Amino acid sequence: MTAYRLNRLFHPTSRRALDVAVDHGIFGEPSVLAGIEDIGAAVRTIVAAAPDAIQLTPGQARHLQQIPDRDKPALVLRTDIANVYGNPLDAQLFSTHFPDAVELALRLDAVCIVANLMDLPGHPEIREANIRTIQALKGEAERYGMPLMVEPLVMRDNPTGAYLVEGDTRRIVALVRQAVELGADLIKADPTDDLQDYHLVVQAASGLPLLVRGGGRVGDRELLERTRTLLDQGADGIVYGRNIVQHDDPAGITRALLGMLHDDLDVDAALARMGADA
Repeated sequence: MTAYRLNRLFHPTSRRALDVAVDHGIFGEPSVLAGIEDIGAAVRTIVAAAPDAIQLTPGQARHLQQIPDRDKPALVLRTDIANVYGNPLDAQLFSTHFPDAVELALRLDAVCIVANLMDLPGHPEIREANIRTIQALKGEAERYGMPLMVEPLVMRDNPTGAYLVEGDTRRIVALVRQAVELGADLIKADPTDDLQDYHLVVQAASGLPLLVRGGGRVGDRELLERTRTLLDQGADGIVYGRNIVQHDDPAGITRALLGMLHDDLDVDAALARMGADA
């Protein structure tokens, strides 16, 4: 039954998806709010750009779902909260989830829910908390046909503050595989340092749809080159946030990315669709 909802997430022809993540506010860290300070305006801008989905929290999903347009992007619902993005980090780290997350997702007409699976150096208790969250959500999600997106996050220490993303292929592959073993219906994973390795991450997803996280803000050509390589390696889509919401032309970069996803454009053709200079 999960396929019914996923049909609203993935493009009917390409079977790929662009999910724009604007759920950062739930983590309680000021530095990640750039571009989404006015969440209502940000959502309206993204809706006008027409991606396949927008990732929001239970408290902010109304900004999307109250729009009276049956063709608006689908809702991907963030269901967990953690304090691992603080800068500086809190003395005690935690991760928890909405106990009624699946019911919330049903009421909000979400196409899937998303929860983290984090590998943080020196904090196995966070990974345990994430596993417990996934186990709790999976039973309810299975019962009601709500797809569960698991977000494996391999992190490394940062002496100056919040954890940084780790692109080690072996660690990403292992964590993605654990997410599959725990019952994920689709995966949202980081790119590897060597993008030519990404087919190994796709393999670890064991046939489940695999969407790639965007990470920090980069230039247009670099973003599109990376996206093209990841798609060629077998990724089924992308989940980009800051590279869209912090862009001077959110609609333009969205057009370029959608052209790659759904029309298989190369980098130069995607830049042309965006209206940018090579």
